[in-house]
Amino acid sequence: MKKIEIEESWYTSLKEEFEKDYFKSLRLEIRGLYKTKEIYPHPSDVFKAFNLTPFHEVKVVIIGQDPYHGPKQAHGLCFSVNENMKIPPSLKNIFKELKDDMNIETPKSGNLSKWATQGILLLNNVLTVEKGLANSHKNIGWEEFTKSVISTVSDNLSNIVFILWGKQAQEKENLIDPLKHLILKSVHPSPLSAYNGFYGCKHFSQTNTYLKENGKNEINWNLN
Repeated sequence: MKKIEIEESWYTSLKEEFEKDYFKSLRLEIRGLYKTKEIYPHPSDVFKAFNLTPFHEVKVVIIGQDPYHGPKQAHGLCFSVNENMKIPPSLKNIFKELKDDMNIETPKSGNLSKWATQGILLLNNVLTVEKGLANSHKNIGWEEFTKSVISTVSDNLSNIVFILWGKQAQEKENLIDPLKHLILKSVHPSPLSAYNGFYGCKHFSQTNTYLKENGKNEINWNLN
């Protein structure tokens, strides 16, 4: 099987993971699914979060659940959609909090690539999904892989901001060293829960304060 097409620094950091039996099985299963069903994102975008944010450039990790399951939405970054797509409800709420926290006008596009290229790893817990079926690739092996990603970042980098929105993201908290990193938690930005503590969390300004205190460039959250 050919080498994983992922940015070189990530390939080096996760090489042992790629050689584990579960990952080899996962790869074979995913390749089979792409041949027989409509799977998102496009195969070239599965590792886009890693390709836009090299390992040693990571400053912030935001953990999502799984890719959007509508046509042309998902492109490998959690909460983000391709250009010219309608902005999904959770992302609308993220932009609302961004405006309240940082006084940044609501972006016209839901493409978060500009965040990724500044060092924000926009990592979904599960990296693929079948069309129209949310969580359809849960428990086929991706969670094992993303756990390893989070542990690798926590163990090998310092002063990273981990943003955990919602229960699924917060299940990863035990993989993060709280003595080395900042962990920010709230409920999920979904319309079902945003009013229970997402609004007013001020995670964007808190992230920049922490980065600045630790000698790192702040994030320019403005996507316009």
